[in-house]
Amino acid sequence: MRNKLHTILAAGAVAGAILFAGVARAADTIKVGILHSLSGTMAISETTLKDVMLMLIEDQNGKGGLLGRKLEAVVVDPASNWPLFAEKARELIDKEKVDVVFGCWTSVSRKSVLPVFEELNGLLFYPVQYEGEESSRNVFYTGAAPNQQAIPAVDYLLSEDGGGAQRIVLLGTDYVYPRTTNKILRSYLHSKGITDADIMENYTPFGHSDWQSIVAEVKSFASAGKKTAVVSTINGDANVPFYKELANQGIKAEDIPVVAFSVGEEELAGLDTAPLVGHLAAWNYFMSVDTPENEAFIEAWKAFIKDENRVTNDPMEAHYIGFKMWAQAVLQAGSTDVDAVRQAMYGQTVANLTGGTAVMNTNHHLSKPVLIGEIQDDGQFETVWETDGVVVGDAWSDFIPESAKLTADWTYPWVCGNCEAPKYD
Repeated sequence: MRNKLHTILAAGAVAGAILFAGVARAADTIKVGILHSLSGTMAISETTLKDVMLMLIEDQNGKGGLLGRKLEAVVVDPASNWPLFAEKARELIDKEKVDVVFGCWTSVSRKSVLPVFEELNGLLFYPVQYEGEESSRNVFYTGAAPNQQAIPAVDYLLSEDGGGAQRIVLLGTDYVYPRTTNKILRSYLHSKGITDADIMENYTPFGHSDWQSIVAEVKSFASAGKKTAVVSTINGDANVPFYKELANQGIKAEDIPVVAFSVGEEELAGLDTAPLVGHLAAWNYFMSVDTPENEAFIEAWKAFIKDENRVTNDPMEAHYIGFKMWAQAVLQAGSTDVDAVRQAMYGQTVANLTGGTAVMNTNHHLSKPVLIGEIQDDGQFETVWETDGVVVGDAWSDFIPESAKLTADWTYPWVCGNCEAPKYD
């Protein structure tokens, strides 16, 4: 009798422990790290990305969360300080035990955190256009690669529709993204018959504010009698005085068009856009695009942010797509385990807000449309050119000889991000 009672009590204790573990598990949250600058020179661009992530997390929680668990946002501010990005990434993964991180804007911030994510096997969704020439199994690149933004933009500038430019000015902030992108573009321009004599290249530090002499140099370079255009990889709040100086010196789009890769609706919201009408930007999304998906996104954004004047932009769409894909992959894997989610990410699809379908490819890049838009006086963009369909992002550029032979494919058994493709007899 005593043994029987002991057995019953033991069984009850086990059942209670299992029940307690189940309750505790259900009470656990799925932690989502948000790694964006909320202060410093990049806050002008990155604060909105923090906000849209909070919106997406709130929306998912309204649908019951994932795997029966609520999502919890863990927000940190790396303050536009590149070494601090690495410290905050380690804090998120090692201390906060987040299941995934959405963050970074500049490539120097991404390069800073990359060793941390690879060491700790974290998972980063990076939402901004970048220079390519990188492939990590711990990063999904949801922004544009050069063949999804920079190359099509230059093609447009050289075309008759884009003004038939014969001289190109490459203006950038002095860090890895502009310098590597312009290395690719210089090689590409050579392939189009444009010599170094017809290419001007200049770099300025983050937060640069005195553009008078540089804009004057651009005017002088454009006075040689050949149609000239500017390709801008200027990042952050330096764009505000740059565009103001263009207007001050009377540079109009019909004379010297500027196509920007880092200026969207959010940056234009702080400018008098009247003198900038006709200048260009190349992205994969514009707020002005008329699709049911985009209309619903804008409506949800304005309801969440409680401000009818707040705009949407391309990196926000990239976070939207990346978050939706991650959530789908978690459900497919039945787990937030990084290795399981990574494998489930391949082939995930989400409707682009501008039309067509985004697909996550095995090189960790998306298939996306490419749009070129003209700045309007209301701070929006009118699409003047777009690809017929989506373009698959390339991790490695065909216009850098040492990169052209490399491939990125993270599916088993061919798991490599920077190897030469195998040759078969």
